[in-house]
Amino acid sequence: MILLPILAAQGGIVDNLVDSAQRTGETFGFNAWMFFSQIISFGIVAFLLQKFAYKPVLTVLEQRRQKIAEGLANAEKIKQQLAESEKRYQEILSKANADAQRMIDEARSSAQALTDKKTQQAISEAEQIIAKAREATLVERERVFTELKREVGRLVINTTAKVTGKVLSNDDQKRLSDEATREVAAA
Repeated sequence: MILLPILAAQGGIVDNLVDSAQRTGETFGFNAWMFFSQIISFGIVAFLLQKFAYKPVLTVLEQRRQKIAEGLANAEKIKQQLAESEKRYQEILSKANADAQRMIDEARSSAQALTDKKTQQAISEAEQIIAKAREATLVERERVFTELKREVGRLVINTTAKVTGKVLSNDDQKRLSDEATREVAAA
């Protein structure tokens, strides 16, 4: 309604437009009170939609945008942390490999030292056994030799007594025994 007086002031064109608008309104049943009530209803609905629908939707969209931005930032942080973790993993793995290699080398050297020690110990024990065997052989030889001397001396005395047919005195027996021992020792 406010627009019509402004247009009426414009002159003839305005009059034609006004007449045209009135005829259209009359043809379609234009009712000014109904039109204003619809404008007021539309304004109320637009206000309510603005207040209770449009702003909350914008708020939700803004929150989603922030969450997406935070998610991207967190994804970037996680990517950096993953790279750092991978780097630490590689460092730990290389250190563990180095430690393992060092332990293997130490075990090898320790095993070699132990082998050398056991070999030396076995050689020493073998030499001791050989020395004891030689000593036992010498003792046994002396014992057998002494027994042999006695036996040879006894045999010489018995043989001489039988050949001569007389009983030998202790001095004769000792002399013959000493001579037989010297001859056995010389042989």
